[in-house]
Amino acid sequence: MTAPACTVFFLPGLGLDAAAALPLIAELDARFRVIGIDLPGQGGSEDAPDGSVDAQVDAAVAVIERDADGGPWLLCAHSMGGKIAARIAQRVRDGEVAAFGLMGLVLLAPSPPRPEPLPDEKRVEMLSWVADGPISEDDARTFVQDNVGASLPEVWERDVVDTVRTMSPVAWRRWLEQGSKEDLAASIGVLDLPCVVLGGDADELLGASAQPTLLADVYPRARFVTLPGAGHLLSYERPEAVAAAISEIWEGIEEQRAPVPAEWGRLIASPRTTPRVRSTLARRALADAPDYEPRALTRTQLDLLRSIADRLVPQPDSGRVDIAARVDAELAAGGGDGWRPTDALSDDEAYRQGLDDLAASWDEDPDAALEAVLAGEGVAGGAGDGESLRRWFQDVRVDLTREWLIHPASLARIGYDGFATGAEDVAFAGYRTLKAGVRDDWEPSDLGRPAPHEQTGSDA
Repeated sequence: MTAPACTVFFLPGLGLDAAAALPLIAELDARFRVIGIDLPGQGGSEDAPDGSVDAQVDAAVAVIERDADGGPWLLCAHSMGGKIAARIAQRVRDGEVAAFGLMGLVLLAPSPPRPEPLPDEKRVEMLSWVADGPISEDDARTFVQDNVGASLPEVWERDVVDTVRTMSPVAWRRWLEQGSKEDLAASIGVLDLPCVVLGGDADELLGASAQPTLLADVYPRARFVTLPGAGHLLSYERPEAVAAAISEIWEGIEEQRAPVPAEWGRLIASPRTTPRVRSTLARRALADAPDYEPRALTRTQLDLLRSIADRLVPQPDSGRVDIAARVDAELAAGGGDGWRPTDALSDDEAYRQGLDDLAASWDEDPDAALEAVLAGEGVAGGAGDGESLRRWFQDVRVDLTREWLIHPASLARIGYDGFATGAEDVAFAGYRTLKAGVRDDWEPSDLGRPAPHEQTGSDA
């Protein structure tokens, strides 16, 4: 039996529990391993120490760190879970989660990082439902019926009503009085990874019309999808549409990502890798955007740089890294090696001029153009002299090669795991064995056989 290609961690909304993932599991194929998470006070789990969103995040992260296998994973989050998912994604981005492989998010009518737009009168009504203890059956049914575009099948409605009734009154109050009002936007910032946001057009508060305003600045790569006739409980109302969104985003990611072997992913997630390094590798591992818009170069210049990259750093058809786009992003961010000759152009200016100089001769004969540049002969009609163009092209070769080499998939391919030797909170962070074909026991198994003295213990 083929192992699943991707894990999906599901975060339920207010009043629901991990069982809200069951309709999705029934629709998804064997590529996906789905793990529903019971948040504090839901699904029979204990209440959190306090009412903060971070307390809920801590509980969810504990499950993710336990069950992530080093391979790729997605977050699928509904309503309240959407705010929690944003914080988790931020923590992963910043290297604070001992898990590697977050590739994207599927959000179902999500609560935003900012305060949730819940009218005061609705908040008061919902708080009244738990004034004397757990939610009554009548109030639970009202909650469910208020949040669907059309009645659920009887079996689902009965299950959802029963689930709502089991939610801890403490957790219910905490979300309405504290968690939903928290403003995490500044600390979460921009989450630049693949994302799809689904909303029903019958959901007045967190539906399709509201989501672009709430989330477009948080998820610049988000795609917003309207589900006609749907309300708020999307995993129950439209499980087939949610499953299709999960499949579609995963297929897009698979086309654009360079896969990192799961054993290497577990090493990145381990205590041997510092949070700062883990953060860097997590960002580098994200799939390239297929519709990337250049930031420092023009579209024509970027296309030429991609052609140059294909010649200088050949890659397999699958698992390619868009190293030219990554160089462009680095140029736009002001990156570089920190120096240039006196009176030389800045890095981004030099790239624009150099690519423009190469453009005409490249179309005629790319190999001849490269040979002329490498020899310092320059190109006909170029704005720069031959020596300046030669020096610029040295930087191009370094930049393109570096962008390929620093990707965690490339580190695995060449067998470099030195990124995991800088931690201070392990017994011994360095190498004990330096011998061809032999590895320390913490190293990935594809690097050789364990050293004899390492077969009975571990430093990790």
